[in-house]
Amino acid sequence: MTQAESREGTDSLPGTSPEATRIPRKRDAEATQKRILSSAKHEFAMSGLGGARVDVIAEKAEANKRMIYHYFGSKEALFTKVLEEAYSDLYEAERKLKLDHLEPKVALERFVRFTWNYYLENPDFITLVNSENLHKGAHLESSDVLKSVSKNRLHMLENLLVRGQKSGVFRSGIDAMQLHISIAALGYYYLTNRYTGSIVFRCDLMAPEMLKKRIEFNVDSIIRIVSA
Repeated sequence: MTQAESREGTDSLPGTSPEATRIPRKRDAEATQKRILSSAKHEFAMSGLGGARVDVIAEKAEANKRMIYHYFGSKEALFTKVLEEAYSDLYEAERKLKLDHLEPKVALERFVRFTWNYYLENPDFITLVNSENLHKGAHLESSDVLKSVSKNRLHMLENLLVRGQKSGVFRSGIDAMQLHISIAALGYYYLTNRYTGSIVFRCDLMAPEMLKKRIEFNVDSIIRIVSA
């Protein structure tokens, strides 16, 4: 048992009230869960749900399997939680862009560039999504967290389109969901197929100059789609 786990299971010390130990113990529990989720994210991204091992997750989190099942119930439930956090983290990063404070065309370009850079900087997100698609979305199908996050993300783009249409820079009739998919796909497909693509096109798709060409192409393509 690790020192962190020992603290979580410790009763109040002599001369102290339960209230005095409740907050530290709660913090220890939260810290343990965060370590487990961080370890699980890496393990699931590397090996997928089927290949990931709970004992490896526990070891890297400085916990044990008992703690994982205590906090999350099962390996599948832990995988679901990791996926929910991955999408929630993406949404929180998108919110920080504060697109409502920018001119519509500038805001859309910033969103396209952000999406591309987020995929580059967070490769685990792509591999986790790929893994869940192998399971046909079974773990996220009933997730209230994902429903809320997805609704908010789409609403953000809808508001941007409305502002652009009112100002005359975006044409009317643009489907926000289809645009959202296109923005993601332009980067997602390129990066998930970078190895085979590099062989097919006989160039290193991950070379700096190729990455720069790609993001400029993505921005130009999306702006052309929406422009009035």
